[in-house]
Amino acid sequence: MKKHKRDQDHRSYVKGYQAAVQQRSLATCPYQKHSIMAYHWSRGWREGREDYWNGFNQASFQQKVASF
Repeated sequence: MKKHKRDQDHRSYVKGYQAAVQQRSLATCPYQKHSIMAYHWSRGWREGREDYWNGFNQASFQQKVASF
């Protein structure tokens, strides 16, 4: 089994980061009932939003997500 399938916390973090890069709202978190996963998603969203505000371009977003 692949590692990204097993580590759901990390996967929710990456999904949150990608949502912020795509300029989606924090309220669109799909993990409202799972508090730990919602925490990781919102943490990724905040980091992605910060990178967006700091002027990262699309190539640097993709490179950063690939390094996760």
